[in-house]
Amino acid sequence: MFRDYSFLDEVKVCPHCNTTMSCCEAPPIHIGDGLGWGSEVMFICLNDYCPLFLKGWDHIESKYGHHASYRYMELPKSKEGNVMMVGNADAFKACVIDRDALRLQNERYYKEKEAKEALATCVEKHDLQPPLTLILDDAVAKDDRMLALEVLEKLNDLSCIDPLRNHKFRDPSVEFAVGQSLDRILKANYKKECPHCMEIIKLQAKKCMHCKEEL
Repeated sequence: MFRDYSFLDEVKVCPHCNTTMSCCEAPPIHIGDGLGWGSEVMFICLNDYCPLFLKGWDHIESKYGHHASYRYMELPKSKEGNVMMVGNADAFKACVIDRDALRLQNERYYKEKEAKEALATCVEKHDLQPPLTLILDDAVAKDDRMLALEVLEKLNDLSCIDPLRNHKFRDPSVEFAVGQSLDRILKANYKKECPHCMEIIKLQAKKCMHCKEEL
């Protein structure tokens, strides 16, 4: 959903009350003809003191015999105004889009996309960031995270251990797979983690050089 995010930067003002309009998710069908709005979002004036909204109750009651009113609306990238019939004052208020949250979601999506594209060359470039980005993002599909783990093992870089050990994984199966991969990376470098302080030490060590505990 929301393939075109250009509406995030649009600001529209209701001509009836000069209030900044709210960006809302569009209804799944057009009430009038059932053909759809042609947009995933729409800008709606949700000011309960807007003259159009206040006067609409009496107008619809007298003309159609219904208890309803109007909200002013515009579609993104359009200056053409229209009205939405609403049955109560709360209509569309639950559909208001959190633009900041959506921006963050969009940024996360593009970081994931870039990381997936970079996996093919990151071993050659010795670039840890692409697989780490995918593994540490709980919103990434599990299959993609597992693929990133395979690439991470090929990179065989101990600097990946701290960020992965310090991450709280939501999926226990992913957490388990990460732990197994890290164990293999440690062994491949003839290293292990001290069970007392978790610092990386030599595989054959009998005493931790960091916390001085016997192993």
